[in-house]
Amino acid sequence: MTTEDKREVIYRHSGAVRATHWVNVIALLVLLMSGLQIFNAHPALYLGAKSNFDDPVMAMRPMKHGDELFGITTIAGWNIDTTNLFGVAYDEAGDYEIRGFPWSVTLPGHRDLATGRRWHFFFAWLFVINGLIYLIYSLISGHLRKDLAPSGSELKHIGASIWEHIRLKFPQGDEAKRYNVLQKLAYLIVALVLLPLMLATGLAMSPGMDAGYPFLLEIFGGRQSARTIHFIAASGIVLFVVVHIVMVLITGVWNNLRSMITGRYAIKLPEGQS
Repeated sequence: MTTEDKREVIYRHSGAVRATHWVNVIALLVLLMSGLQIFNAHPALYLGAKSNFDDPVMAMRPMKHGDELFGITTIAGWNIDTTNLFGVAYDEAGDYEIRGFPWSVTLPGHRDLATGRRWHFFFAWLFVINGLIYLIYSLISGHLRKDLAPSGSELKHIGASIWEHIRLKFPQGDEAKRYNVLQKLAYLIVALVLLPLMLATGLAMSPGMDAGYPFLLEIFGGRQSARTIHFIAASGIVLFVVVHIVMVLITGVWNNLRSMITGRYAIKLPEGQS
């Protein structure tokens, strides 16, 4: 038997984990794209209760230099030329369109703010309900404590884990049967920090919730601050998803997909282990 043949198939993900994972995939994709649709209605972020057009935290807007119009993205006072990407886009005929993100990455489509909001709110509640189901399952089954909570010894070796990932050296054998410390920390940051922040700021910006519970906006320092925090939290989740997809591609697309469809995951055994 060759080294390549030395593999062990384990049952890695339960049915509940797999089901909630795929609901999250759909919900997050629609939330992101409909969220960009909403953002494009006014592609700028501020701090405080009101919009300060002269001092945005971030903005995608047109700026004229001479006779030419450029798309400029402003981040904390720094101006970056993002023509044809953010701010202003030209077509082949030379005509331009002023917008934030490209309409191709928004749902439901070109300048449909009302429908975008309805989609966003519907899938936000789907995402919340799905998250509560996952949380209840994790607490009852012990998944949160056994699989996601890092131990003290794992935290002490976080530097070594980072170095191994930089070298694209991934766990084998028994170590591959459980999440590594970086995975655990990433999942916990998303689940316990970014997602609650996104949910809380989203509720704070809802007119119905704002009318009944005005203190929500006060907690975040005003509507515009809540919108900015919501955008930052969403960006953090997008970054997590991008890294997650890259790791899936690097460590084996079919093996990772199979584990999230059937629950079964093949781990490579170190040489000399059978």
